[in-house]
Amino acid sequence: MPDPRLPRSAAGDRNPWLIAVVVSIATFMEVLDTTIANVALRHIAGSLGADQDESTWILTSYLVSNAIVLPISGWLSNVIGRKRFYMLCVALFTVSSLLCALSPSLSMILFARVMQGIGGGGMAPTEQSMFADTFPPEKRGQAFALYGLTVVSAPAIGPVLGGWLTDSFSWHWVFLINLPVGLLSLVLVQLLVTEPEVLKRERRDLLARGLHIDFLGFALVALGFGALQIMLDRYEQDDGFSSHFIAILGVISAVCLGGLIVWEMRHPQPVVNVRLLGHRTFGTACGLMFLVGFLLISTTQLLPQLAQTLLGYSATSAGLTLGVGGIFTLLLMPIAGILTGRIIQPKWLILMAILGTGWSLLRASSLDLGISFWSISEVRISQVVWLPFLFIPLSAISYVGLPPNRTNEASALFNLMRNLGGSVGVSFTATMLQERTQFHHARLAEHITAYNGFGWNTPLAPISAVVQAQASVMSYLDIFWLLGLLALLVCPAVLLLPRMPKGSAAAH
Repeated sequence: MPDPRLPRSAAGDRNPWLIAVVVSIATFMEVLDTTIANVALRHIAGSLGADQDESTWILTSYLVSNAIVLPISGWLSNVIGRKRFYMLCVALFTVSSLLCALSPSLSMILFARVMQGIGGGGMAPTEQSMFADTFPPEKRGQAFALYGLTVVSAPAIGPVLGGWLTDSFSWHWVFLINLPVGLLSLVLVQLLVTEPEVLKRERRDLLARGLHIDFLGFALVALGFGALQIMLDRYEQDDGFSSHFIAILGVISAVCLGGLIVWEMRHPQPVVNVRLLGHRTFGTACGLMFLVGFLLISTTQLLPQLAQTLLGYSATSAGLTLGVGGIFTLLLMPIAGILTGRIIQPKWLILMAILGTGWSLLRASSLDLGISFWSISEVRISQVVWLPFLFIPLSAISYVGLPPNRTNEASALFNLMRNLGGSVGVSFTATMLQERTQFHHARLAEHITAYNGFGWNTPLAPISAVVQAQASVMSYLDIFWLLGLLALLVCPAVLLLPRMPKGSAAAH
């Protein structure tokens, strides 16, 4: 029997946990795709005849279209219908994945990646909305533990799977693997997921009143978030704001996003409901989720990059350094779900997790070039063991006090913060890596003289290689230290979150 407290449930008279598993399938696939192509990028570029600079657009094109769709996915879900919109996203993502695998040229794969990003952008927010509406307050912590498995573990599994597929078969399988997963998801969602009557009625009422389509809002979202994503992704390659291209993108994104906030605050049917960020709990949770994306995605990039460039690891071995940590994340997710709200206040779990993350990142700043595979894996484990106790309480607490009919829009904003944090984090670490490597190289080179152990006849090439390697590893350590310090500085913001009675961590 359907739970009368949950009129917006996507489960109907079926077991809500079955529905949770069903809708998680496609979102796991989509989140996986944000990192799975990274390790195969060189192989893709070589096959398509693209240089290194051109090949980065394979990643950028996906992120840009994904960033544009994410903030408007709540509005699209309300207008099209939640189940229908979700299935359209899965179908588009699946077909686009096939096109990526079959692409004979760079332009073709860029087009396919844009389409893939559009489809992927609506899946995670819609799934999170279903979770929030399908489970009663006392079970939402456990429900978001399942959702957290997709969001937290998929970025870690992506490099492992991508490296193995690329090394063992070819880069095409990085995309072809999505085909059976997407088809399975479509069939199961069609058969098992319910579109509740209350959502159908709200959609009919919305259409009956007449859609005041926010065309200016759409334009500001596309230009603002599109320019911001390109700027972040290209910032390091194009030498930052010294590039006219990057400077122009920065101005466009600032003007458009600033205008978007002002415009949407006054529009009767905003395409992005920015008013929700004015709610203290939701706004704080979004800010902290930005931090989760910043730390999770940037460190997911850093460790395999360090292993490949400085330690000579293969794509598969570098990916495995993250995979071991992913196992611990999977094991701790259910525990975090049980603890959230029912046993420990979510805000204290969040504070504990941020402190632990900061400590682990500061600890990683003591690495050296003699580190072993298991030592790198242990560093990753010490970082990700805290993520379940950060992600799940944040997901559960973010909906507290929000009207039930704003779940779709809130989910869109919440997921946007995570993805935007990841983009900013990757751009920040890439820029810092370049700048700090140059800094350390210059300082180390000052000490290479004939008077400190290097004779006048010593070959320069070996010395240069040693200096470059040492400068590179020191720059990685600087970044870990900065990320750890950032995590610790954010801790006071957690105190803005409310204290709630046990068992009602996600009650409206």
